[in-house]
Amino acid sequence: MKPSGEEPVLLAELKPGRPQRYDWKSSCETWSVAFSPDGAWFAWSQGHCVVKLIPWPLGEAELGCKTSERKSRGGKVETWSRGAAKEKTLECGQIVWGLAFSAWPAAEDGNTDPTCALGLPCLVLATGLNDGQIKVWEVQTGHLLFSLLGHQDVVRDLSFAPNGSPILVSASRDKTLRVWDLSRDGRQVQVLSGHVQWVYCCSISPDCSMLCSAAGEKSALLWSMRSYTLIRRLDGHQSSVVSCDFSPDSALLVTASYDACVIMWDPYTGEQLRTLRHVPLHSTLDSSSEIHTSSLRSVCFSPEGLYLATVADDRLLRIWALEFRSPVAFAPMTNGLCCIYFPHGGFIATGTRDGHVQFWTAPRVLSSLKHLCRRALRTFLTTYQVLALPIPRKLKEFLTYRTF
Repeated sequence: MKPSGEEPVLLAELKPGRPQRYDWKSSCETWSVAFSPDGAWFAWSQGHCVVKLIPWPLGEAELGCKTSERKSRGGKVETWSRGAAKEKTLECGQIVWGLAFSAWPAAEDGNTDPTCALGLPCLVLATGLNDGQIKVWEVQTGHLLFSLLGHQDVVRDLSFAPNGSPILVSASRDKTLRVWDLSRDGRQVQVLSGHVQWVYCCSISPDCSMLCSAAGEKSALLWSMRSYTLIRRLDGHQSSVVSCDFSPDSALLVTASYDACVIMWDPYTGEQLRTLRHVPLHSTLDSSSEIHTSSLRSVCFSPEGLYLATVADDRLLRIWALEFRSPVAFAPMTNGLCCIYFPHGGFIATGTRDGHVQFWTAPRVLSSLKHLCRRALRTFLTTYQVLALPIPRKLKEFLTYRTF
């Protein structure tokens, strides 16, 4: 796989219309953006307690012109139709910090029943709020299904189990993670304690065996999703860890920190595989920039597992290829807070402090047969199982991402 050399291009930027009853100068941040697993919906916490649910892809008018306004005029759910799907405005009543779509399987062909076998809607959106509540919404109708109570402070991040089970994990400023089972009316099934600072981020591995959490600490914590016990503490950063993500085959974990570094880990062994350092490009900064201009805000894997995207305070969106220690592409952006890849690749969505969301082109790559085989094997083999195979050492190094 070779880097494309193409810089991300801004395709569209959505801006919220100004709500009449709020002070526009506060609570306007887009702390979270999310695509549904099938790529049919996009969710955007546009500030002022409002979440937009937008059918994907965007209309040609929005992608053709660089900016478009989305206005909220009150009411619980505002809809706008594009074909069968309808855009919705969810009034959450509190500042929205975290968003997560469920990965519940869609109804099979020919089945018109909009509910899954568990009796719940096939696609839901969970929203983490400023007062510690988690509100869970049915995507197709915009109806509120659950209000989950238990956290004592801001719910900063949310993650559904990727295997389709109705298990939701939440991360909060109350220094805990909580596990909820939506098939049992949103019952809280576990509280994970171990952090001593606000928990910023949580991510469940695609094989649903592990959970990583990042807090205002120099370590990330790795938990078992089977026993809900601590597996290990990942030490290596020099400042607060604020974001984390697993590769699509669960073989890699990346953590991003205010120390301006991304560390790539083997989650099975706890080994640091490489460090990606964010060096400021001074031409993009002005004289008023402060010292910690490269503090990272967000990191995410691409769907095929060959690229990373990062957003930092130095006003850059960077794209990294796994085998290189420097970015293969970057684009200027202002006040970035979060980023996420489109599930089928080709696009990246970013959220900003201004309540805007931007859509960028991302490198499209044809995975090599070697990588496809590695990904298929690592989906069900741990690092220790790979190392136990009677195969040459160089092949083991490739399969465990020690070489590329």
